[in-house]
Amino acid sequence: MKSHLPLLDPLRFGAALGVAVFHQMFWSWAWASIGVPGFERTVAADVLYPSAAPFTWFGWVGVEIFFVISGFVIANSASMASPGEFLLGRALRLYPAVWVCATATFLVLLLFGSGPASEIILPYIHAMLMVPKGVTGQWLDEVYWTLAAETAFYGLVFCAMLTRKITLRHLAFGLTIYSAVFNAIALLVASCTTPSDLPYLLILMFRVPCAAFLLTHGCFFALGIWLFISANRELTALEQLAVAVTCLSGAAEIYVFASFFLTSIPAISDQSAMVPITVWAAAVLLIARAAKRNRHPAPVASPEAPAWLRTLGLITYPLYLTHNVIGSAIIRALIEAGLDATSAVWVALGLLVLVCWFICARIEPAVRSALMQTLAHFGKLPKRLPASRRPALARGLGLRLPLPAPIKVKVAAS
Repeated sequence: MKSHLPLLDPLRFGAALGVAVFHQMFWSWAWASIGVPGFERTVAADVLYPSAAPFTWFGWVGVEIFFVISGFVIANSASMASPGEFLLGRALRLYPAVWVCATATFLVLLLFGSGPASEIILPYIHAMLMVPKGVTGQWLDEVYWTLAAETAFYGLVFCAMLTRKITLRHLAFGLTIYSAVFNAIALLVASCTTPSDLPYLLILMFRVPCAAFLLTHGCFFALGIWLFISANRELTALEQLAVAVTCLSGAAEIYVFASFFLTSIPAISDQSAMVPITVWAAAVLLIARAAKRNRHPAPVASPEAPAWLRTLGLITYPLYLTHNVIGSAIIRALIEAGLDATSAVWVALGLLVLVCWFICARIEPAVRSALMQTLAHFGKLPKRLPASRRPALARGLGLRLPLPAPIKVKVAAS
């Protein structure tokens, strides 16, 4: 199969934009109904967008789309690498952008925030190390909670690779069952209690503060793995059942969180929890369709995807890390300069896309190169797995080994 599905890049970028619009045009004022603001409140302008609420409140479901894509991409990476190579690859992908974006966020809060500087020092250290903050305390930026779930998933894949016995199928089955049981219980609790009840609050706690347990979001990563497997071979009946379970489990997680929003925020009480479920399901169907087409390629090779699509995918990560706090500061500056609130949001997002392109095209590679040189200086880098071999994790996936490159032989003229 292709090592990369071109569809994933624009889909990931669209999900990031959805989350950004949600934070800037809905959560920036609607948080007052729940009372859980982040540090962005110290740099944000005091503006409301109630008329946009029906179109922006469900943008958070972009995170659930991210997790499905991540399951697919990580399954692909892990199926072609040794454990050490996989771990190094993840570190080189995650840390450079986090270091750049977290430092920029820290400086924005330090220079333009209205809160005391002492409040942001520990969250900044946690962000730089990518260490979860735990149940108490604050994130440097609220969006960083997803990194706890991502790194937990990467760690799980890495540990499975070390065993040389657990395959991606085993991992996907385990996450499917583990998460489905919890989300079924969560759905039951949500239907019998209210957001002010302790059982309901405990269920919500595992969505963000305790995201690293993967109880609520494990199903999305599992679904990504199943979609990756389906891109290589036909799924068995049992595997198709697992896909159905992950889809139902994912829909249940989205329904519970959407219902919490609809109950707690009066401005959207007339909206339906089916909206974010439908958006997420549409994204999953697009990935599934692309996976099926990859399994049954057309007789004529399709043209390579344009380079700008891949660039969109690379921009997504720094855009996700900067849109909330830094985006809020830019919006406030634009409003104070005389721009109307709605235009300020779109101009700010446009500026951030350009800045994030510069980060992923220029700054990240330089930081990544410096990190590689440092690691090489202090230790031995893991050897690359030969192209003719697959790790034990990839057993049973039906992956095709790459064809050897043809050898050109020069024949001397007689």
